[in-house]
Amino acid sequence: MSIEILMPALSPTMEEGTLAKWHVKAGDTVQAGDVIAEIETDKATMEVEAVDEGVIEALLVEAGTENVKVNAVIARLSGEGEVAAPAAQEDKKSEPSKSSQPEQAAPAAVSKAAPAATPAPKSADGERVFASPLARRLAQAAGLDLKTIQGSGPHGRVIKADIEAARGKAPAAAPASSGAAAPARQAQSLEQQGIPAGSYDLIPLDGMRKTIARRMTDSFRDVPHFPLTIDLEIDGLLAARAKINAMLEKDGVKVSVNDLVIKAVAVALKRVPEANASYSPDGIAMHHHADIAMAVSIDGGGLITPIIRAAETKGLAQIATEAKDLAARARAKKLKPEEFQGGTFSVSNMGMMGIKSFASIINEPQACILSVGAGEPRPVVKNGALAIATVMTVTLTCDHRVVDGAIGARFLSAFKAMIEDPLTMIV
Repeated sequence: MSIEILMPALSPTMEEGTLAKWHVKAGDTVQAGDVIAEIETDKATMEVEAVDEGVIEALLVEAGTENVKVNAVIARLSGEGEVAAPAAQEDKKSEPSKSSQPEQAAPAAVSKAAPAATPAPKSADGERVFASPLARRLAQAAGLDLKTIQGSGPHGRVIKADIEAARGKAPAAAPASSGAAAPARQAQSLEQQGIPAGSYDLIPLDGMRKTIARRMTDSFRDVPHFPLTIDLEIDGLLAARAKINAMLEKDGVKVSVNDLVIKAVAVALKRVPEANASYSPDGIAMHHHADIAMAVSIDGGGLITPIIRAAETKGLAQIATEAKDLAARARAKKLKPEEFQGGTFSVSNMGMMGIKSFASIINEPQACILSVGAGEPRPVVKNGALAIATVMTVTLTCDHRVVDGAIGARFLSAFKAMIEDPLTMIV
């Protein structure tokens, strides 16, 4: 029988994408794990795999087609196997349009880069257990054995609703109504606000800009936040950086001030673990590692935050190498989903742009973001006398549901000590 292959939702925020390239043609036989297409999302280009065998019956969307809506039929597969996309449509029906949980939903079709691209579980007799990627992830998180769950999806596939039923929970309710979900303040056109038509050029919003606008609006409106600002003397940091780079020159590695900031943030979070946390309706999540997201500006507009995982365990050379690679692939939109989704703390550095100080909007589900300004010579008082030092201003924006003023102050104190005396990062 023919099975429809749908345009996958490769990230929680994806509504449409570009079918950049097909790796198969009509008549080709595919096996589980074969790459069948490349999809461009608002943040990355990702490969999509088949999760079962079959024969490509027809390609319904040409390569290079833009603005293909999620769940649109893009191809048909014939054979006894099936791909993940049809089941994902069932999962999407039971997903609320916006929830309080972190934006980590599994993609609708399994991407080679996505964490959900794990092999399908097998039962005791070796038969595969068919389940959507989201159902597998939820089952793993809940400690459920998929082979004990009766699937209600197409051809008996286990879907999200089945996992929720197995956990004794009713399926998530759909949003009450479009009216209830609408913002209190309706957006007005520029003409309604007094700017005459024809007096400006309008640049349409791309997917990344739409995503940033929505997420930042949600965060600024819904997260009770406050800033804490301190000044740091960084002459010792700059001297240490020069020595470190002299040592690493033979390896072709160059450590930046931002790399040192990331390392200091990671170590400070281990010393003040209360700041390495996230809010959820079920409680405060205390993270095991300091996964530091660094803000990277994309040419032509937009922002993405690739993540240095477990940064507290890594040396400066490794952090510098990873940061350089992640930033380059972020600008080329070649990041894998797990490389920019999640994180436990963000760093946004605008010092290289000459910005003295600023406060960032919290990047949910993280509870804190550190805004780093430019280092510049400023007058300071030392031992009762006026002196000149290189000073850098940083601002910590905190989610007050998780990090109160005292916790934020303790984190900044630990961070300041390491920035002003870098040797304390390793003791």
